[in-house]
Amino acid sequence: MTTLRIPGPLDPHVHLRGLDWKHKGTMHSETSAALAGGYSAVLDMPNAVPTTTSAAGLARKREELAHQAVCDWGIYYGAHPDGNAETFPAAMPHVIGLKIYCDPTTGDLFLTGEARERHFAAWREHGLVAVHAEEEEVAAMLELVDAYGVHTHFCHISTGTELSLLRKAKERDLPISVGVCPHHLYLTVEDRTRLGPRAWMKPPLKTHGDREALWSALLDGLVDVVESDHAPHAWDEKQAASPAYGVPGLETTLPLLGSEVVRGRITPERLIELTSSAPRRIFGIPCPDDTWTELELGVEGVIEGARMKALCGWTPFEGFALQARVSEVRLRGQTAYDGENVRVPPGYGQPVTQVRERR
Repeated sequence: MTTLRIPGPLDPHVHLRGLDWKHKGTMHSETSAALAGGYSAVLDMPNAVPTTTSAAGLARKREELAHQAVCDWGIYYGAHPDGNAETFPAAMPHVIGLKIYCDPTTGDLFLTGEARERHFAAWREHGLVAVHAEEEEVAAMLELVDAYGVHTHFCHISTGTELSLLRKAKERDLPISVGVCPHHLYLTVEDRTRLGPRAWMKPPLKTHGDREALWSALLDGLVDVVESDHAPHAWDEKQAASPAYGVPGLETTLPLLGSEVVRGRITPERLIELTSSAPRRIFGIPCPDDTWTELELGVEGVIEGARMKALCGWTPFEGFALQARVSEVRLRGQTAYDGENVRVPPGYGQPVTQVRERR
């Protein structure tokens, strides 16, 4: 058994819920899940209710996180289909970027082409944009990146076609970064029958060929970040006639990747890059002093949703064999997680400090 020390892992794509959706997860339960998964910081998306698209919505989320979070946190502001660009200057000092939804998913923040460009252009003086874009919408957003030169993070890329577009964009030196998720790295459409509603997510599961293309892009450096897209829902919502989109992932991402280190598929250095150094560089978030995660390699285990700290209590990776476990998370000099329990009180988590200069 060996131990890999990762400087302050950061998940740049999570949905912590809380607010009016606290039945799905609270800021305390889901940041506890982040610590249990080895993350010292997370960046939260804007599509819970109320949405983070106004001064009031932003203030409420910041207050709830300030009182409940046990890991460090940042917040995305959301582009609203009715138009909210006039609120951008006041919001920018308190957020890490703008999220634009280019395809329908959970919530009501889906934007069409003209509205996307208006918000994208209005944000160009403020920093990074993150996009939910699938298939042809990736090409459409790359046109905006080319036109406005705004660094754009393409979230949860899931197909070989999308990867080809993004590879060409990187070859042209467009300011983009690429994130992929564990559920697309490990699951395919063939798992839908076995998993039932646990396989219902956006973007949906893809083919075996797409999964292999993701792994190839991860190994050759095209992929910048592995992000969980942690999106918990109550189990009855997943069993509804139209199941809610999304799956939890904060507690499984690092153990799954650590297991690949043990198997020789990825190197320890690449794991650190995908989960720590690259997301911190892309989003301009330095690692606090005396902040790291210990990931024990060569420790056998099995993923069990019932043992997780996420409020929903289920996972699409139920029964997956592991060869890695999180044994400690150190956050600003304190043991925040000891391998079994969260050791810091609600409110210990701090808003991330952002450096505006990015690659």
